[in-house]
Amino acid sequence: MDRLSGKIVIITGGARGMGASHARLFINEGAKVMIADILEEEGQALADELGENARFTKLDVTNSENWEQAITVTEEAFGPINVLVNNAGITMNKSIEEITEEEYRRIIDINQVSVFLGIKAVIPSMKKGDTSSIINISSINGLVGGAIGYTDSKFAVRGMTKAAALGLTQYGIRVNSVHPGVIETPMIAQGDSKDAVKEFAKYIPNKRVAKPEEVSNLVLYLASDDSSYSTGAEFVVDGGITAQ
Repeated sequence: MDRLSGKIVIITGGARGMGASHARLFINEGAKVMIADILEEEGQALADELGENARFTKLDVTNSENWEQAITVTEEAFGPINVLVNNAGITMNKSIEEITEEEYRRIIDINQVSVFLGIKAVIPSMKKGDTSSIINISSINGLVGGAIGYTDSKFAVRGMTKAAALGLTQYGIRVNSVHPGVIETPMIAQGDSKDAVKEFAKYIPNKRVAKPEEVSNLVLYLASDDSSYSTGAEFVVDGGITAQ
């Protein structure tokens, strides 16, 4: 139960869903976790539940100044950061004909630009240590087609991961992407996504939607020193969808 002993972690979108699942597992494995989210009540409640090794900070992942503040708060609370999980994201089940420019840009800002901002902001803190890990949560739609905007941004995260991995390996910073399939989170329960997800689940080889914990176990591996030789790689957890 100590695979992350001594690790200082920031998890974006950490107040609920997969982010909250990651936070719970990381705390159990000995990490100190900063839960970063715009959802203040839920984020603070989770931090209180997880105890002294968890904190909450409000973070708009699309704002570079917010990122700098989050890094500072984390270092003041726990010390230099070892692990960043870029988990925050949104989706929208609209066709290219229906989606507006404003909606499209919002998806790109939250799903793609935020990952760039997070990586860039955390580098100085990570360089204070010997080895660090950045885990970018992409999607199977970073490997195959899906909803407009969401797919575009998740493909971008996949490419950004590889570029960042090559640029940061000299500092002992590993960067990998995780590509979940259909996961049981509040995001897929949205009114415009729920029915589409229910229909899609019929075609998953494992015949079910995954639990957030099944993704968290993979994220834990990448955060830990067990994955010390993995960087610039894609890790898929999708019940066999992309194997078809």
